[in-house]
Amino acid sequence: MDPVPPAHSLRRTPIQQRSADRLARILDACAELLDETGYENLSTRAVALRAGVPIGSVYRFFGNKRAMAIALAHRNLDRYADGIEERLAELPATAWRPVVDAVLDEYLVMKRSVPGFALVDFGIPAPPSEGPASDPNHQVAVRLTELLGAHLGLTPDPVLQRAVLVAVEATDALIQLAFRNDPDGDPDIVAETRAMMHAYLARVLD
Repeated sequence: MDPVPPAHSLRRTPIQQRSADRLARILDACAELLDETGYENLSTRAVALRAGVPIGSVYRFFGNKRAMAIALAHRNLDRYADGIEERLAELPATAWRPVVDAVLDEYLVMKRSVPGFALVDFGIPAPPSEGPASDPNHQVAVRLTELLGAHLGLTPDPVLQRAVLVAVEATDALIQLAFRNDPDGDPDIVAETRAMMHAYLARVLD
């Protein structure tokens, strides 16, 4: 069963398995249509049709397409964290560079294979009134700091949190560049991104 998006992105949290399955179908349809039509042309009616559910079922969970896209982004982040945890389970806690590589490699896998990820990876820009904590990259950095800290035995103090946030912001920009003209990501730019992550994070992880 897929993780349920946070309650603040849903009008109603599914309790029964049947409702959870319907929510998963709605988000799957949303992801597919994002690839086909883009965000601007996405509609709740088209999502309902693709998911094979009544339009009322979509509105039971989401007030609009923005809320639906945010829920999809939260699901992506949960899957990303789960994928990283699986990779880290096979890595020793004595070397941090393979851990950082695992973080990047899992992101690349999702970038290349997850429907809708190109447009809505871990979130859509939050209004300034919501504050920095609602920013997608901030949320990614928080999750990564927790994962790295737990695996490497580090305290997630402000220094580590800030370094991970800067690394996330820089990596996000470089991976966008890598995928701008290459659907699989320009391997040279990906290699430069990996080198940048190693060099920058060495300041706090060595």
